[in-house]
Amino acid sequence: MTRLLIKNGRVCDPFSSLDEERDVLVEDGKIKDVAKNIQSSQNTEVIDAKGKVVMPGLIDMHVHLRDPGRQDKETIYSGTRAAAAGGFTSIACMPNTEPVIDNSSVVEYVLSKARSEGCVNVFVVGSITKGQAGQELSEMGFMSKAGAVAFSDDGRCVMRSDVMRRALEYAVQFNKVIISHCEDHSLTQGAQMNEGSLSTIMGLKGYPCVAEEIMVEREIGLAREFGRVHIAHVSTAGSVARIRRAKEEGIRITCETTPHYFCLTETEVEGYNTNAKVNPPLRGEKDVEAVIQGLKDGTIDAIACDHAPHTIDEKNTEFALAASGIDGLETSFGLAASELLQSKILTLGQLVEKMSLNPARILGLKKGTLLAGADADITIADLGREFTVDTSKFVSKSSNSPFNGWKLRGRVLHTIVGGQVVLKDGALVK
Repeated sequence: MTRLLIKNGRVCDPFSSLDEERDVLVEDGKIKDVAKNIQSSQNTEVIDAKGKVVMPGLIDMHVHLRDPGRQDKETIYSGTRAAAAGGFTSIACMPNTEPVIDNSSVVEYVLSKARSEGCVNVFVVGSITKGQAGQELSEMGFMSKAGAVAFSDDGRCVMRSDVMRRALEYAVQFNKVIISHCEDHSLTQGAQMNEGSLSTIMGLKGYPCVAEEIMVEREIGLAREFGRVHIAHVSTAGSVARIRRAKEEGIRITCETTPHYFCLTETEVEGYNTNAKVNPPLRGEKDVEAVIQGLKDGTIDAIACDHAPHTIDEKNTEFALAASGIDGLETSFGLAASELLQSKILTLGQLVEKMSLNPARILGLKKGTLLAGADADITIADLGREFTVDTSKFVSKSSNSPFNGWKLRGRVLHTIVGGQVVLKDGALVK
């Protein structure tokens, strides 16, 4: 029997409405007990969490692991270790790989490699359409049986409404969620950054907010009639307002945003900073304020980093040719703690909901709690610990981040997956 005892920590578990000092006992990969003054016994590893917060393991529901096909950017080995370094015990990987995850064989390939090479739980998001071409539905039933937890054509929007309708109807049969990348491609072809005065000054083609909002409105209409939808990486004030109204109507819709949409504005791309090039693009101040308000009032359910690693060559080029995306797993919690907790926009319980409990609920995972009997996936962090982001020390194979040099407060110290310590005192164990 393997035993682990976490002593004296501030245990925050929104599922059980707990936010008090407790001990947590783990036996054979499961939570055995959460109580005061649990006594240590022989052959028990003890972690003293005095002054630290003990949370259900963080879950990121939007990650790009690049395997199969682009292991030069990231591998399941490196990506899961970057996740562990950031405090994530579970991640869901998106299907825009080479080949696309659009059949059960590729789902099985990813899960098999995750079992043999990964150090955190990996869940697979299958593609909505074959080859992410937006025309013909993928084999959703077979992928569900193989282990896919959701479906998305992330990176591309399913432009045909009839195809998206059928996807929603099929997903309901398997109790899976459709994750929508909302972008009207007819409005964004050749776009490089947020459309506005700055894009004009910089001579870059703009990506208007309405390109996202049109498709958000469509998904709301389809969800009203045909199924359940989750909106990925919400970035505009208009999207937040539309989702808020839809929720008030009782429509089955959830959404996520990322740290870069509540930390950065479009001005970050000044000087043609390719590390700030993302899709959707960084927006204006009013959009950032709306995203923050959406997090505060519960309109936005989850925080996901949209971890999108790229090679140096793909970023160290002229802006129009540079790849879009930010390497986010190792900065996500620190950014959220610094920007949302320190300014009292969110309570700790609300942050844990958005980074653990809600992603588990949306994806249908039996995760996100520290109740007795639950998987012993645990994150321990020091909310007062300051650190400086140094991309040269990233565990990820890539380092494309605009946050290099940022001073953050809120450091993950321990990541525990199934009762196994994979990050200890800020250093990877395996």
